Amino acid sequence: MSEQRYGEWVAVRRDGFVAELVLDRPKAMNAVSSQMARGIAAACTALSEDSDVRAVVLTSTHERAFCVGADLKERNSLSDAEMMRHRPVSRGAYTGVLELPVPAIAAVHGYALGGGFELALSCDVIVADPTAVVGLPEVSVGVIPGGGGTQLLPRRVGAARAAELIFSARRVAAAEAHELGLVDRLVAEGEDRAEALELARGIAANSPVGVRAAKKALRLGQGLDLRAGLEVEDAAWRTVAFSGDRAEGVAAFNEKRPANWPGE
Repeated sequence: MSEQRYGEWVAVRRDGFVAELVLDRPKAMNAVSSQMARGIAAACTALSEDSDVRAVVLTSTHERAFCVGADLKERNSLSDAEMMRHRPVSRGAYTGVLELPVPAIAAVHGYALGGGFELALSCDVIVADPTAVVGLPEVSVGVIPGGGGTQLLPRRVGAARAAELIFSARRVAAAEAHELGLVDRLVAEGEDRAEALELARGIAANSPVGVRAAKKALRLGQGLDLRAGLEVEDAAWRTVAFSGDRAEGVAAFNEKRPANWPGE
């Protein structure tokens, strides 16, 4: 396993085709400062450009938190002009995760609040353990979810439920979060990272061309009517139908052997 740092508080660990994007600011419970946001964005850029990466798992080194959101101590010290300059930096972290071209899985334990929960929402799948507490409490401090929460949460749970959660600013414990669809898998305590990595390894065993195309179709098709969505799917199908992966996949199936994906 190899590791590369992106600034002081973000690391990427590589194990085969799976990359682990690690939030590593334990003294601040992974509160996202400007520096940390730049690190997340830079790591996502590198991961997006690496054709050998087939799945990404977003994890935390803190025992009691995934990420508590924006660094409010830093925000409190910023002038209005500095806040405006900070905004693109902050957005870069969330869009970096959201626009990863391969499946992204969040491994959540402890607090995932505000921007921390938005980082998880930017992933395709959220795995959580029973200690997880999630929520978007921004209106309780005079702002709104600004890392994609007002758009990503209703896509998960519907407009009315998202409105209730955002307007109330309430925190949701793991069992209810799973019931409401705020997280996708609820696993044994302390097993969120291991389960997420295992899921990622299973995904990475499939055609990288097929998985990337499927993610693109899923993302681009959201919010479209059925007819338009089917056109998105057809366009994605055309990108894989004549690929080396398609030829290898069919051959491996007929020859009853594991596929050796060319990734093109």
